[in-house]
Amino acid sequence: MTEPLNVAITCFPTFGGSGMVATEIGLAMADRGHRVHFIAKDLPVRLRFHGISRKVYFHEVTESDYPALQHSNTYPIALASKMIEVASYERLDVLHVHYAVPHATAAWMAREVLGDKAPRIVTTLHGTDTTLVGVDPSYLPITRFSILRSDAVTTPSDFLRRATWEGFGIPDSFPIEVIFNFVDTQRYAPVRDRACLRVLFPDLREPEPVLIHVSNFRAVKRITDVVSIFMEVHQQRPCRLVMIGDGPERSPAERRLREAGLEDRVAFLGKQDRFEELLAASDVFLLPSEQESFGLAALEALSCGIPVVGSDIGGIPELVTPGVTGLLAPVGDIQAMARHVLTLVETPERWKGYSRRAREQVLERFQLGPAIDRYEALYRRLAAGAPRR
Repeated sequence: MTEPLNVAITCFPTFGGSGMVATEIGLAMADRGHRVHFIAKDLPVRLRFHGISRKVYFHEVTESDYPALQHSNTYPIALASKMIEVASYERLDVLHVHYAVPHATAAWMAREVLGDKAPRIVTTLHGTDTTLVGVDPSYLPITRFSILRSDAVTTPSDFLRRATWEGFGIPDSFPIEVIFNFVDTQRYAPVRDRACLRVLFPDLREPEPVLIHVSNFRAVKRITDVVSIFMEVHQQRPCRLVMIGDGPERSPAERRLREAGLEDRVAFLGKQDRFEELLAASDVFLLPSEQESFGLAALEALSCGIPVVGSDIGGIPELVTPGVTGLLAPVGDIQAMARHVLTLVETPERWKGYSRRAREQVLERFQLGPAIDRYEALYRRLAAGAPRR
């Protein structure tokens, strides 16, 4: 019988996809009998709803309130100190950090202090930490250094692996393992029950299409495009729109809909942890992002049998097969995306074909078990004594 591993995970404790994936990896490893420690500034979102487990532990990162440090961002240093503390007392085998800066940088600092007693460092890159923040001249040298000093590096898409090699001038001989993001196919299942939509829209008539979008509402998600696609489709065929999430682009979107007199046909629900029922009840998921390394929310939609209309950019084509599980168009091409939506909802038979194939592809390529198998094998390989970088 193989010995259980002692693993620590550091991630942002917010509603973003990286934190969700990191938490699910940790919980799945705990379900397999390993000890899992989360080291973060706050309790990760999905951990809040997990309940108490004897194999899952949380270690809070707290910054100093010393007056001289009030205007300094001491989080990376505080995080490194907490990593040193947990690694020393818990004898960690692996420290898995999600996002290069500041998490991989903090892990490297901790390793420098711990020396030969340091756990192995696995860095998972998720997108903006390399394609946006990391390549900024202010951060590029330390981001590149932190990636190169990690004992293993993973990305959720081939696109992001190539972007990492090219963006940081790293030779493609430097190993980066692609492990696709995954989804709980039992939780995100094609159960069509429109009752939840009628709570949001009491006057909803069948077969009125319902479009849906889930994100952090940052500029890169192009929330104005989501609204424009909805408005364009609505001119051709009355429809509804469900918006899940929150962020800086929400207020301008709401204001535009009010000015157009369409606010009653759109539901802004803010941040939601459980929204699979709404996904499964909708008809098309919109993902018009200008940058997307993978698209976790779109994967959850596909698992529910909901086809995706989005941008032909980044890692989206690795997730959405055009003409099979959804339809893609160039970034900003509102007209084309609106036509794609109308094509999908034009006949029930066509929509059912896309829906069936979406679910089949998720079951074939994006289930949780195979992804965790690969992470567990990676952890064991490093813990067994693979050479340090």
